[in-house]
Amino acid sequence: MTDWTWDSAWPAPAKLNLFLHVVGRRADGYHLLQTLFRFIDRADTLRFAPRDDGQIVLATPIPGVPPETDLTVRAARLLQEATGCRQGATIRLDKRLPMGGGLGGGSSDAATVLLALNHLWQTGLTRPQLEKIGLALGADVPVFIHGRNCFAEGVGEHFTDLNLPPATYLVLTPAVHVPTAAIFGAPDLKRDTPAITAADWQPGLGHNDLETVACARFPAVAEHLAWLKQYAPTAMMTGSGACVFAAFADRKAAESVLSQLPTGMNGWVAEGLAEHPLAKNLQKDWIS
Repeated sequence: MTDWTWDSAWPAPAKLNLFLHVVGRRADGYHLLQTLFRFIDRADTLRFAPRDDGQIVLATPIPGVPPETDLTVRAARLLQEATGCRQGATIRLDKRLPMGGGLGGGSSDAATVLLALNHLWQTGLTRPQLEKIGLALGADVPVFIHGRNCFAEGVGEHFTDLNLPPATYLVLTPAVHVPTAAIFGAPDLKRDTPAITAADWQPGLGHNDLETVACARFPAVAEHLAWLKQYAPTAMMTGSGACVFAAFADRKAAESVLSQLPTGMNGWVAEGLAEHPLAKNLQKDWIS
């Protein structure tokens, strides 16, 4: 087991939505969802250095994203506020996951900040407490703190853990940034898919209700999905897009399809994970 310290590289893995149904809408406008989250072994990486001035400094700002709106900085500051912690940190982010790709990259980064600094600052919050902070940052943040592949409901914060079989995925990454708000705000979004239970789900069941909207508004998503469906008819979009993916029997089969990608398309192969890479390592943090 890795001893996670200030010198460690902290992973922030991607997720895939193996299905995503919109089953209703609350009075406050938030959509009610059902989905299955699967972690994969493609990840951003974060490193942290302690500061004694109480400041949160992002050493690797993302072009066009002011530090004060960056999810990593916001996560650290929320943890300070929630705990009264006076320690600071310099955050260094090695970004591998595309923004606006539906892989949860920003949410995963924020979750790893909360997990890492809760551990490094020894602030002592429980997993549910961290999940509550995470939900204030975005609907996908809590699942990365939860750390298990799971059937999720509500606005994405109620989890039923599932043991998923090993799987290899080919993920295609259209060069477009799909804004989540634009997809959920579309008048033609289907919002009445019948609900299922976690026990009902089995591999291959379900679809992504956001896919039709994203494909109509972003032709590159539709193009990549149509190409992938030639080799894997069950291919679908993850999250609100833009990335699309398909499961394959083994890595060799996935890499064979990847090798045939037309010029101008990009993608990569990833293995499904049994759990978040930090899930076991930080168990001691939840023991009171």
